[in-house]
This record gives sequence, C-alpha cells and structure tokens, in this order.
Amino acid sequence: MSVHDGHRDRLRQRFQDEGIDNFTDVQALELLLFYCIPRRDTNELAHDLLNHFGSFAQVLDAKPEDLMRVGGIGANAALFLNLIPAAGRFYDVDRVKNSKILRTTDDCGSFLLPFFKGRNQETVFLLCLDAKCKVLCCQQVGEGSVNSAGVPVRRVVETALAANATTVVLAHNHPSGLALPSHEDIATTRRIAVALEAVEINLADHIIVADDDFVSLAQSNYYRPGEYTVQV
Repeated sequence: MSVHDGHRDRLRQRFQDEGIDNFTDVQALELLLFYCIPRRDTNELAHDLLNHFGSFAQVLDAKPEDLMRVGGIGANAALFLNLIPAAGRFYDVDRVKNSKILRTTDDCGSFLLPFFKGRNQETVFLLCLDAKCKVLCCQQVGEGSVNSAGVPVRRVVETALAANATTVVLAHNHPSGLALPSHEDIATTRRIAVALEAVEINLADHIIVADDDFVSLAQSNYYRPGEYTVQV
C-alpha cells in the first residue's frame, strides 16, 4: 500500500465517521476525485482545480472542456464531476415528487426549487395541476431567456392541454442570482396567460428562482391571475 492509499483510507473513514460538513473545499474535492482517478495524488489536483476555477461549486459547474484544460483531468473525471450536481438535482426532484398537493405559492416554490439546482443557464418549467391542486406533471418547456422565442407559447399551451391541467404555474431561473422579474418576464407572463385563458386553463403564477430563493410574480403584484383575457 502506498502513502496515497493510506491517505485515501483515512479521508474515507473520516467521511464515514463525521460526514462532509467540516471538510475544506480541497478535502471534499479530493474525496470525489478518489472515485474517478485511482492512481494519482488527488490533493495536488484538487488544489489545481480550485486555483483555476475559484471554488468547489465552480469546479462542479464548469463545462467538461474547461475542466479538461487542467492537467490530470481527462474526459472520465470531467464527466464524473459534472455528474455530481446533476445527480443532486435528480435526488432532490425525486424527493419532492411525493408532494402531490400544492395549495399555496410557497408549496409551489418549494416544489420547483430542486428542478433548477445547479443549472447555470435559464431554463423554463411548467408545473401542471388539476382542480384539486394535485401535481400532474412538471415539464421543461424551454431554455434561454423567457421570451416568445425561448418559451414558445404554443408549447406551453400544448403541454398544459396534454396534462389535462386546470391550473399551471410557469417557472424559470435567473442564474445571475437576482430573482427580480424583468419587463420581458412580466410581458411574457401576460402573453402566456392570455393564450391559456383561451383554452380555459388558469395561469396561477410565474415563479422566478435564484439560487435557493424564489419570487412569485402574483405575490409581488407583477401579475394578477384572471386579469388577462382574450380580446374579442
């Protein structure tokens, strides 16, 4: 057994005994690298990654091609590091699926937060509910900024109809970390509300997510459900 093997065993045992909360960024990253780089001093490599990207989170959020610019990181290691936040999001989404009845804005916001975990570009989801506020589905309907190009209104309507939804909640994230709605967000919300009203589906809210927080356009009075109807 090499000195590196002994170090790996000690770090693994520490994780088993204490969890990861008291690890430094270097130690946490080093522990992950054990499982994709079997024969190398991963402590040095963890330092190199953190020096290059700045933080543990930024390493995991980096694109594979950028990760592979750091010496010692190949395609397999880059894919493994990208898998960590994706698996975390998958885990969190799976847990909230048991929250079948969403009666309040806070219920909807809490349900939706995991869908955006680790996403570094704007993504749009449509949460579909029945008349009793039971979750029917939550589907991605667009990527990019929330506008008529990034979120095709027709796709939103088709998704809601396919789910046989009575009520829907639109949600997207602001990777910048600021959940304040833009003028474009508000205008698009109204446009989608009119289209849904035409097929007798209520757009209850538009929720904007930033990090672990969210803002409701309805609660903030940027959008008033039922106010936007088809002009005849």
